[in-house]
Amino acid sequence: MSELPVVERPTCGCGHHDEDLPVLDARAIPHAIRHAAILGSLASLTPGGAMALVAPHDPLPLLAQIRDAYGDAIEVSYLQRGPESWTLKFARL
Repeated sequence: MSELPVVERPTCGCGHHDEDLPVLDARAIPHAIRHAAILGSLASLTPGGAMALVAPHDPLPLLAQIRDAYGDAIEVSYLQRGPESWTLKFARL
């Protein structure tokens, strides 16, 4: 089982700091818990924080859930559009 990247939480106190954009590869998350895991990762973003998501398809249903939950507080941009995977950047405003 592969280890999933963790979204940076600057308040954890460990002193570790990621310079790169953290990436969550949804392809490695079981389908039954995928959306919940992604929404949990978004919840951990502090204002000004960002993360990338790699998805096996264009995640339109997920984007609707994010819009319902966060409104305009999460900015979404595509970094890659298929055909093998889609990569999106989520930024907390």
